[in-house]
Amino acid sequence: MLKFMHLIALVCLGAFVSTASAQETATQRDILPTHAPLPTEPAAVGPTAPAPAETHVKSEDELKEELIAGATHLTDKAKHALRTAAKDMSFKFLKGYMSEPGHHAYDGHSALEHAKMKARFLPPSNGMPCPDCGKTVWNRHKDEIPAWTCHYTGDKEQYSRFPIPLSIYTSEETGMGLWEKLCHRVEIDGFNLAATIIFLCAILHTFLAPKFQALAHKLEHDHKQKLKQEKFRILHPEQRVPVSFASTLCHFLGEVEVVFGLWIIPFALVCQSYYSMEDFLLYIDHDTSFTEPLFVAVVMVIASSRPIYRLAENTLKFGASLGKGTPVAWWLSVLSIAPLLGSFITEPAAMTLAAILLGKKFYQLKPSEALKYATIALLFVNVSVGGTLTHFAAPPIVMVAGKWDWGMGHMFLQFGWKAVVGIILANIIYFFIFRKEFNRLAEVQRANSAYDSTVPTTWEDRQDIIPVWVYAVSIFFLAWTVYFAHHPACFIGGFMFFLGFTMATPQYQNAFSIKVPMLVAFFLAGLLIMGGVQGWWMQPVLQALSELGATATMGVASILTAFNDNASVTFLASTVPNLQEEIKYAIVAGAVTGGGLTVIANAPNPAGQAILGKYFKSGISALKLFLWAALPTTIMFLFFILIR
Repeated sequence: MLKFMHLIALVCLGAFVSTASAQETATQRDILPTHAPLPTEPAAVGPTAPAPAETHVKSEDELKEELIAGATHLTDKAKHALRTAAKDMSFKFLKGYMSEPGHHAYDGHSALEHAKMKARFLPPSNGMPCPDCGKTVWNRHKDEIPAWTCHYTGDKEQYSRFPIPLSIYTSEETGMGLWEKLCHRVEIDGFNLAATIIFLCAILHTFLAPKFQALAHKLEHDHKQKLKQEKFRILHPEQRVPVSFASTLCHFLGEVEVVFGLWIIPFALVCQSYYSMEDFLLYIDHDTSFTEPLFVAVVMVIASSRPIYRLAENTLKFGASLGKGTPVAWWLSVLSIAPLLGSFITEPAAMTLAAILLGKKFYQLKPSEALKYATIALLFVNVSVGGTLTHFAAPPIVMVAGKWDWGMGHMFLQFGWKAVVGIILANIIYFFIFRKEFNRLAEVQRANSAYDSTVPTTWEDRQDIIPVWVYAVSIFFLAWTVYFAHHPACFIGGFMFFLGFTMATPQYQNAFSIKVPMLVAFFLAGLLIMGGVQGWWMQPVLQALSELGATATMGVASILTAFNDNASVTFLASTVPNLQEEIKYAIVAGAVTGGGLTVIANAPNPAGQAILGKYFKSGISALKLFLWAALPTTIMFLFFILIR
């Protein structure tokens, strides 16, 4: 029995020693590197046991290559571009980038192909090479990813898929002529042609506006005759006289200020058809700046206030006093001096002041229809070129001054003094054409003065003294608005304080309406929305002009300006690379020269038309305005092209 117990003890001791040895061997294996050989062990008795498999940890590059190679939907070209970009990516970032739904920049399609497919795609991220041009991309967006980054637009991020950035087209347009480029761009995106057709319809509508006004007056007259025949009577003090819906509709269609806003409706439908309503809203909210329309509306209200108007009147009165305050003296003074003020207080403010003074000092005398059109045509042309004395006041100059390094000295020597001489010469020529008419108006003025001496002056025309501090505060608000013209939060905030100031000083103010400024802003906003998608044809046209010489360039730039805002023409010119100095000069000179041919040619023109339109029986005819503006435009054209 004792021997049996000793045997059991020996067996247990042997088992314990065997277990400890096995644990020590396993511990040694765990602390050795995976590539280190294990210590040699005695050969086991019996068949040879298989060696344990070695575990291989894949590197970051191997994981990325495996991910790219496994993307069977990518072409070899796309995989090659993605491998190049992936060198600067982590595996985690690459995996997330490739898993994005839809398209990404390295999916094998070029930017032009993405645009043609109208597909949203994830653009190259910061520090990655562009698959199209190979340049490193640096984007500025933070949160929401735009449809086209600044790498493609060259200026700022574009959140709507339309319009396709102009640089995208150039990859396939090498060696193409102008017509081939235009056809190619329409083939890529039919939206281009559709949007331009809508834009041309709006322009045609502006020419037909007087026809709608005449039809509205006829329908209104017929409606009143019908009421008389029916012996209509008002039976209650609150009862309204019924109006003709057709007449009201025609009157609405005849308002030039609502034309472009009205055509935004079919434009939105075109956007919905070719892209989506989301893209249209992104275009409105992010890609279109309404700073200029807001500025024009605010500066019109401030410039038309009584202190600013009286200050301008007293300033121009000095020039009129040289001609003894006759109608022609006021006419020459306003048309010669006020446009030049546009180089300092901005063109919209100068246009507002000039139009108000012309209305009170000249148009109230009821000149002939020809002289009315000649005057407003001169006003539009003179204001357009009168803003060239400086580099910070006229929108078409502001668009290029910074990019082309044009300062005040350059502007005055190259443009300013020629504008002054051209304005004076054009005014003198029209003076001699209408000198007999001016003599008749002088007689009308004397008769009105004799009559007015027996009639009390209206409250708006009172001549009481305005305190100096009221002048100073009003000038401050105008200066504030001009200084912060590109910062709407600042000048709109100042405008709120200005309204409070007018309420606190009613004895020195006149009642003013914001209806006209708001209509003008509405007009400009519509023009900006539809004009912002016209670059697809305007840029290649301007680029082709550089090959025809300065004279042809200036002529076509003037014509283009008549059908689009001149600031748009100069902005698109600034995007054309490697323009010669004489071509730059010709484009800007043509843009400001043609700024008086139509109401839409220069941003301040709608303000002048809104103020003076009431003096024209059937509204201002676009065709008559164009014809009467042709002579002063030609004079300015010759000055700018012959004296360089």
